[in-house]
Amino acid sequence: MQNKRAVIVGGSVGGLFAGNYLIRRGWDVDILEIAPENLASRGQGIARHAELEDLLDLLDVPRGVSGGIDVSGRTAFDRSGAIVSQFALDQQLCAWNQVYLSLFERFPGARYHGGNVFAGMETSGDVTIVRTTEGRTFEADVVIGADGFRSGVRQIVAPEIQPEYAGYVAWRGTSQEAKLSETFRANIFDHYAFLFMSGSQLIGYPIDGPDGSQIPGERRYTYLWYHPASDEKLADILTDASGKTYEHGISPHLMRPEHVETVRENARREMPANFHEAVMRADSTTVQPIYDVDNDHLAFGNVALIGDAAFVARPHVGVGVLKAGQDALALADALAECESIPEAMARYEAERLPAGKRALNHARNLGAFIQRGLDSPTDDPTLNLPLERIIRVSGRPVEHVIEQGL
Repeated sequence: MQNKRAVIVGGSVGGLFAGNYLIRRGWDVDILEIAPENLASRGQGIARHAELEDLLDLLDVPRGVSGGIDVSGRTAFDRSGAIVSQFALDQQLCAWNQVYLSLFERFPGARYHGGNVFAGMETSGDVTIVRTTEGRTFEADVVIGADGFRSGVRQIVAPEIQPEYAGYVAWRGTSQEAKLSETFRANIFDHYAFLFMSGSQLIGYPIDGPDGSQIPGERRYTYLWYHPASDEKLADILTDASGKTYEHGISPHLMRPEHVETVRENARREMPANFHEAVMRADSTTVQPIYDVDNDHLAFGNVALIGDAAFVARPHVGVGVLKAGQDALALADALAECESIPEAMARYEAERLPAGKRALNHARNLGAFIQRGLDSPTDDPTLNLPLERIIRVSGRPVEHVIEQGL
């Protein structure tokens, strides 16, 4: 099919992947994004899997242009700071915004509508009218929900699907390399590092500088610290100084300072001396409540869900950007190659539903020891989570794990 109209709700990487792929297949595309400015200032670090490079190749993004730091292995540290396991794996890591900008710059600016909040949609015959709170309307043959785990599109087509809190959060932060001590830079910085503590886990790795620089001294180090938080504690973390609670997440500038100080105090108390400055010297501290979003359908008439609007797999698997891109490509190919929208939607769902389920279940397994309050991932042998296996399979597509017998 060609000369059809798609409206994509959500202008992050999933929406931009879908928009760029569809335009190249002869579709007319509008993207609606709630944020008035582009999202380049957001995001932390991501892994540049080979499959992600393949997705970017299809959009003529030159390899290396969008940044990346090469690491040659993974290292596990115990709660004393000693190395307890290593695994050789060549991998490239980069800042999320480098991939985002590569996609944003390739999409027609006039068709990217920032500052437009999705308000609803109505279908009459074969045409759907998408409305925004600003009073604008857009006609579509297909609507794509790429609006994240709190998807407004999903709330309309499948309101029964709600995020399920996993019982822990991920504290995140990024430090400038130049602000880190010589000891940290010599012993930790170049590692894709896993630190195992009582009931929690930190992952840290180097990424390129704010401008994409890969020059030593201009790079950054980013961390993600999984830490238990009860429902009551989470509600407190998500409540700002005025007493307003943000149900699923809070912006860094609204977080009460005492929570940031508590994170730093916990780092001083729980982390070995060679690690805690990754937290202490971060430019800012953000929190990501860990949720699961499970799903049995990705297509609802002429509406499709992609990325985190479709499934949310916990960050342990590190495939959020990759999965969104793969969803987008599968949907774009189906819409271009099938003779009707119903046929295309059925093909898309059949192809991507199993992949979403696999990622979700793999991530649940990797986070189970934190969710269950175990002191160590090895406390329950049925989880099959010796430290050596965790560093082999974390942050990797589940297909790699299956194919390589990891």
